[in-house]
Amino acid sequence: MRHRSFLVLSIALAGALTVSACGSRGSSKSSDNSAGGITVTIGVDAPLSGENSATGLGIQYGTTIAVADANANHWVPGVTFKVAAKDDQAQPATGQQNATALVADNTVLGVVGPLNSGVAQSMQQVFAAANLVEISPSNTNVALTQGPNWAGGQKSRQFKTYFRTATTDALQGAFAAQYATSIGKKNAFVVDDKQAYGSGLAGIFKDSFTKDGGAIAGTDHVTTGDKDFSTLVTKIKASGADLLYYGGQYDEASLLSKQLKAAGDNIPLFGGDGIYSTAYISTAGAGAEGDLATSVGVPVDSLATAKDFIAKYKSAGYPGDYGTYGGYSYDAATAIIKAVGTVVSANQGKLPGDARQQVVAAVQNINFAGITGQISFDQYGDTNNKQLTVYQVKNGAWASVKTDTYNG
Repeated sequence: MRHRSFLVLSIALAGALTVSACGSRGSSKSSDNSAGGITVTIGVDAPLSGENSATGLGIQYGTTIAVADANANHWVPGVTFKVAAKDDQAQPATGQQNATALVADNTVLGVVGPLNSGVAQSMQQVFAAANLVEISPSNTNVALTQGPNWAGGQKSRQFKTYFRTATTDALQGAFAAQYATSIGKKNAFVVDDKQAYGSGLAGIFKDSFTKDGGAIAGTDHVTTGDKDFSTLVTKIKASGADLLYYGGQYDEASLLSKQLKAAGDNIPLFGGDGIYSTAYISTAGAGAEGDLATSVGVPVDSLATAKDFIAKYKSAGYPGDYGTYGGYSYDAATAIIKAVGTVVSANQGKLPGDARQQVVAAVQNINFAGITGQISFDQYGDTNNKQLTVYQVKNGAWASVKTDTYNG
């Protein structure tokens, strides 16, 4: 993780990539329709400091590159885009405050983020009340789009303004369980961090693993911020588990894996996209070797369509992990930019007073080839791209071992 001083410098450099068109406010209530053009702001909300910041920064700078490309290549003639990034520190209350601030900025026509599903729960209503579109590149908790009773077949769209470019835990958890049994794992100890994302994913894995013929050796919970897992490690060792499944983020998971291996229990830790980060390996050290993670989509490094994006990210020296959600953030921002283009084109080159509402409708109907795959959304706001990948730590780096769509 980088120090805040470096982050401030990086933000300043990122700001130089975008040009802000200035002028007096026109008739639009949602943007600056000035004589020199239209200024549209795309908000970003993610943890940019503290826990989860490695992946949060990837979201910020994935969006930054999309905005720079839009401006440089005039994706929407007459419109200049800029980024307003806010740090939620992975805290729902802070995320809600950020959402309120973004809504109050009339130039904001869309938001990329947040990283955490629990933060998303605190933001959705705020954005919905303002008709402001929100596209998360990383939220996977199923209830965010399909409602609390989705597992019983009672799916219900929660907020028409909420979308995501990441597939859900209903697929990710089951995909992980299917892979675990396919490599001969029979007894899993399941741990979660009691957060919306972690507990939801762990629950789906547990149910799917038993359906696939596995047994649950034990279950437990941790609290975010915990660093000493000695008691839990003792329980896991005593359970006879041949796999530890963890629902949560890399901060706690990396320490748990490190302490488990140091105690002589060399079973792999298997987690979701929340642990798929280079920061997981750097903290867990040698203990990470052999550990597993699932993440959304196809490995970005393997995609020809993402080569230019990756080159720009590395060339700029941006902090954070582009490989986890950076590409999906780029595509989320691009979806908002294209939706703004649709609205502007239909309104003789200007933004209407109900631009936010029209952008929401345009995003719902979006369909384009993104750098991570085809970008479109179903009736719930979920991505139609259902691909998932299993990664394993090999020789100190994440390596993809299986990419597929889940077939239950």
